[in-house]
Amino acid sequence: MAKDLKRAVFHSRDTLLADSLGAASLMVILFVALSLPGLV
Repeated sequence: MAKDLKRAVFHSRDTLLADSLGAASLMVILFVALSLPGLV
């Protein structure tokens, strides 16, 4: 099980990086959108 997980992470390293960047950008967008009503 651990070998399978390590192999999957190793083979999909590029997509994991892209997905984590996408998730981080969505969190930033959500934070900004929730902060806008307080600024206006």
